[in-house]
Amino acid sequence: MIARPLVALAIVLTGALLSPASSALPDTPARPTAYVPPVKHVFVINIENKGYDETWGGDSAAPYLARTLRAKGVLLNHYYGTAHNSQPNYIAQVSGQGPNPEMQADCQLFTDFTRTSTVDPDQAVGSGCVFPADVPTLPGQLTAAGRTWKGYMDDMTKPCQHPDVGAVDPTQRATAEQNYAARHNPFVYFHSIIDDPAYCKRHVVPLGGLVHDLKRVRTTPNLTYIAPDLCHDGHDAPCADGRPGGLASVNAWMKRWVPRILASPAFRKNGALIITADESDGPQADADACCGPATSANSPMPGILGPGGGKIGALVISKFVQPGSWSTTPYNHYSLLGSMEEIFGLPKLGYARDEGVDTFGLDVWNDYSSSSSASPITR
Repeated sequence: MIARPLVALAIVLTGALLSPASSALPDTPARPTAYVPPVKHVFVINIENKGYDETWGGDSAAPYLARTLRAKGVLLNHYYGTAHNSQPNYIAQVSGQGPNPEMQADCQLFTDFTRTSTVDPDQAVGSGCVFPADVPTLPGQLTAAGRTWKGYMDDMTKPCQHPDVGAVDPTQRATAEQNYAARHNPFVYFHSIIDDPAYCKRHVVPLGGLVHDLKRVRTTPNLTYIAPDLCHDGHDAPCADGRPGGLASVNAWMKRWVPRILASPAFRKNGALIITADESDGPQADADACCGPATSANSPMPGILGPGGGKIGALVISKFVQPGSWSTTPYNHYSLLGSMEEIFGLPKLGYARDEGVDTFGLDVWNDYSSSSSASPITR
């Protein structure tokens, strides 16, 4: 493994920028960083409730993921979830906001977030689930910067599908006919997105639309964020319709969808695919954390029984990484957010700004022959 560079990038956030259907954003752009390769298209896939050994171990029930795909990229073997239960981990990836008790309960009620304080510049302090329009997000940053993004939701029946604000979430349990889970769709928890229905419907769409969008570079978003449904993400076992679920159904779904991504013109030109889990749960459940804040502004125990969401691992596949390589650097979902923001030249949000949160460096972007950075550059 290549040694981890230790000098952090300093980013100053000042002012605010408003754009349609986007939240208030810092207006100072991040300076380009020499160690980040020229990735223009990021693909993110989350599976559900799987610890590191269960997913990536030698006896994994998802051999296509754990062996075939793993051989194509760099495996981050100290990557951790940031919370329990599921919902706050997805929120962390797209906004850097930490959990509160309602989020840790997976937002059974689709309630508005109510602020109780404004003392923390990086966190919305309060309770509830659907964040106010002024809470900044990665989608808002991308829109303001003229870049594109879409969330592709498996088994979602209509674009921008979410519960009514204040109502019980009817997608908490799968049925034989419906496996979509709103709590695995982070975009609908921000008023900056759902309060503009046309914007939301253009950007938060059923998974089937990915087939068309992958055909050309110009129709592939800069950020493609994919959430398999409650059967395909491994959450349910067996599934509500009788399929096996667990990693067996994860494996079948990956074999269907990931080759389409890897063969797409955008990925082949300058793409990076990140596959991870939301949290460690089930037989390998733990509440360990690796880095960043040990608590949240709204919860003293982000992992309910500990500081984090447990060790889950992540795989990065790109022409800018060495196939079959490893990284032992500690990372988490805030690291993923900060790494995406570095790729797109954006300021870091929320806990991605925490001094204890590192972002992907030369241990991940470790194929210098394919990068504009032809030799290791310290930071």
